[in-house]
Amino acid sequence: MKRYLSRPGALLAAAALALTASTVPAAADTTAVRHLAGPAQAVTDFWTPERMASAVPLDPPLATPRAAGAAGATVAAGAPTVVPPSVATFPTTGEPWAGGGAVAQTAGRVFFTMDGRAASCSGDAVTSGNRSVALTAGHCVKYQGTWHTDWIFVPGYDDGQAPFGEWVAKATLTTPQWEASEDINHDVGAAVVEPLDGRSLTDVVGGQGVAFNQQRDQDMYAFGYPAADPYDGSTLIHCSGSTFTDFLLSSDHGMSCDMTGGSSGGPWFLRFDEATGLGVQSSVNSFGYTFLPGYLFGPYFGAEAQELYERAAAM
Repeated sequence: MKRYLSRPGALLAAAALALTASTVPAAADTTAVRHLAGPAQAVTDFWTPERMASAVPLDPPLATPRAAGAAGATVAAGAPTVVPPSVATFPTTGEPWAGGGAVAQTAGRVFFTMDGRAASCSGDAVTSGNRSVALTAGHCVKYQGTWHTDWIFVPGYDDGQAPFGEWVAKATLTTPQWEASEDINHDVGAAVVEPLDGRSLTDVVGGQGVAFNQQRDQDMYAFGYPAADPYDGSTLIHCSGSTFTDFLLSSDHGMSCDMTGGSSGGPWFLRFDEATGLGVQSSVNSFGYTFLPGYLFGPYFGAEAQELYERAAAM
């Protein structure tokens, strides 16, 4: 996660947010920028249990107001759109998720190489036409002009175990606004993963719904795998409560939440059902302010996020 106006951030597992990866020119379609990964088996072999255990939580360096976007910056709106999902106590500010259900399978840890070191974020499997899309934060796929490499998604990660396998990204994508200027209002990323043992991602773990252009200031749930103190990345953590719209350096959603580095990219849900673990995802863990501890912020899923999702789903 990013933290503004202080030490390097918090929601990715704790180093700066850049992984090494070659930059791929943007395609004519500017709804997102993609990076093609290398051979899947080589990536899987790279991520030994020891490397996963040593991965640092990714925290981006401090951002300037210009990079973050002006206060109250607008995010393009479109028609309200909801993709339905496929098959705790409220509020809470950062407790282990003990409810089980779908989210315990769809949410997971993300691992990648950044500047030659192992790093981690969080992500979530969502319903899509290709059954192969995981959503995350933009800084979890690309930072400071460099794409992260060796990118894998481990849904249902639990204390070093990968009960549903390790899914290698064949392409990672972000919004043009994040790719061009790291605009915090558009800190959204996606990965399209390779099949595993002949099956697609959401055929194995299911997929959460996705919602775009929704009403602001609603009750939401946030999930992630924070790996910076006091957390260690071993357990799925969640927050829940009423949200508000940031008016400082972004137009993001805000929520009372104590999650730390490594939780970046974890999903925020509207209409989340604790009994089933299903909801519609409408944001991701993105950043926090150092002068406002105990609060977490995530980008509004507007037209640009929808275009990113649709492009990933069509790959």
